[in-house]
Amino acid sequence: MDVISSPGLYPLHRCKTLHLVRHAQGVHNVEGEKDHAAYLSESLFDTHLTPLGWQQVDHLRKHIHETGLSKKIELVIVSPLLRTMQTAVGVFGSEGYEDGIDVPPLMVENAGESNRPAISSLNCPPFVAVELCREHLGVHPCDRRKSISEYRLVFPAIDFSLIASDEDNLWEANSREKNEEVAVRGIKFLNWLWTRKEREIAIVTHSGFLYHTLSVFGNDCHPSVKSEICTHFANCELRSMVIVDRSMMGSDPATTNYPGKIPSGLDLPSDVADEKLSNDGEGK
Repeated sequence: MDVISSPGLYPLHRCKTLHLVRHAQGVHNVEGEKDHAAYLSESLFDTHLTPLGWQQVDHLRKHIHETGLSKKIELVIVSPLLRTMQTAVGVFGSEGYEDGIDVPPLMVENAGESNRPAISSLNCPPFVAVELCREHLGVHPCDRRKSISEYRLVFPAIDFSLIASDEDNLWEANSREKNEEVAVRGIKFLNWLWTRKEREIAIVTHSGFLYHTLSVFGNDCHPSVKSEICTHFANCELRSMVIVDRSMMGSDPATTNYPGKIPSGLDLPSDVADEKLSNDGEGK
């Protein structure tokens, strides 16, 4: 059988479903489309979503509710930049926040010039900020983050505890991360996912991070499948993919497997019995 055309088969408990999302349109997308040199402008430091970007968020939010995806997601991982966090809480958060509710909001009112009401964290999956899934690091101010102390004020219910440094010590003004370095970081991020117990995870991140990470995969697939995995994401595009643990990184036991033979009894399959009889005959 042709390897490329054959289906893959893996134990369910060694798979996770990843719902990959690129952030909605940011101010830097608009300015960079008009003039690529704008990406070097300090005025685009950690840009927020545009009004069109927020419309894209609303459309994706409607989609995940209509498809039932909103009820399946156990964890939302987000890159700690303003545009990704706005996208994440807008898509996967609860309805408008009300004072007096004994839970912190995911986003306070008008965070990042959003003109949006506060977004509730009530009945939501946990939101965790992770630096490994940031965009290309260095040179472009739009990819430099604010301090975690500032973010905590406007995104109170996002968990920033996995981020070691309050200030952004990963971004360098004169050195841009290479494409292959982004891919290595992406693989490290995917390996880290196996330390999480959650099986269905939404990840809100960036075009470059997704493209260079996913380009590592699909070489053993049909070209159309490879293309489906690796093409650039549009703003606020969602693609759901399955990641497979082929190397025993994960340690979670299967929850749906059943051992059989309970109550116990004779159950030697006929083909095994034939093989056993044949081997016994050879031994005489």
